[in-house]
Amino acid sequence: MTILFTADHEWLRIDGDVATIGVTDYAQSQLGDVVFVELPKVGRQLKKAEAAAVVESVKAASDVYAPITGEVLEVNEALAAEPALVNSDAGNKAWFFKIKISDKSELDGLMDEAAYQTHTA
Repeated sequence: MTILFTADHEWLRIDGDVATIGVTDYAQSQLGDVVFVELPKVGRQLKKAEAAAVVESVKAASDVYAPITGEVLEVNEALAAEPALVNSDAGNKAWFFKIKISDKSELDGLMDEAAYQTHTA
């Protein structure tokens, strides 16, 4: 399993041809207390860099972008019921959606953890 990061503060956990997408701990710390999450519909075709989900906090609303192209296979319904999971467990239980990877070459432009740490420093 590989974990990659985007410049927009999303993480991807790659397992075969499926990527689980969430926002980083850095992103949730910038957002503040999350009060609402809007998830994409299962079956939706997403293009790389397209707005896929919305996170609303007491401070602002932010889009979560699709880091790669693919079809939404599953969404985390627990997040819709308990948006504060984003604050308490951004890197694990608060995943947003799973996507079937259409083009693995799109993963090449993403960062590993060391590069992401440098990016947020």
